[in-house]
Amino acid sequence: MTNEEAATADKTAAVAAQGAHVAPEKAPTKKRAARKKGAPKGRKTAKGGKTKAAAPKKGAQAGKKAAKPTAAKSASAKKARTPRAETKGAKILDMIGRAKGATLAEIMRATDWQAHSVRGFLSTAAKKRGITIESTKNEAGDRVYRTAK
Repeated sequence: MTNEEAATADKTAAVAAQGAHVAPEKAPTKKRAARKKGAPKGRKTAKGGKTKAAAPKKGAQAGKKAAKPTAAKSASAKKARTPRAETKGAKILDMIGRAKGATLAEIMRATDWQAHSVRGFLSTAAKKRGITIESTKNEAGDRVYRTAK
């Protein structure tokens, strides 16, 4: 045996005694909060965009019974469409139901609402109650609302 062979044999013996080099075991990962069953998953968007929640699948609510409207419920729904007498909505509908109608300023004073709130109520009231509301300007340039007949 030559010196080189002896040196290599010593090295291999030393490595064998130490054991083979093995990567250390990974530490266990931290446990994260689990998502509820049937919860919507976030969508991936283009760079810089905000994510939107996906609509839940129909199968997620398969265990629940679908509510079917009954005759009693539909009758109560029709009652709910007419506002109570003391409400601001009822005041507005009475005011615009007059022959000459009501100006935007009059409605604002009666309800303590801002102009955009009055206009928003009138648009939704027309849709929900099936009322046709006319909007015109008078000689003074004020906006006048009245129900069409």
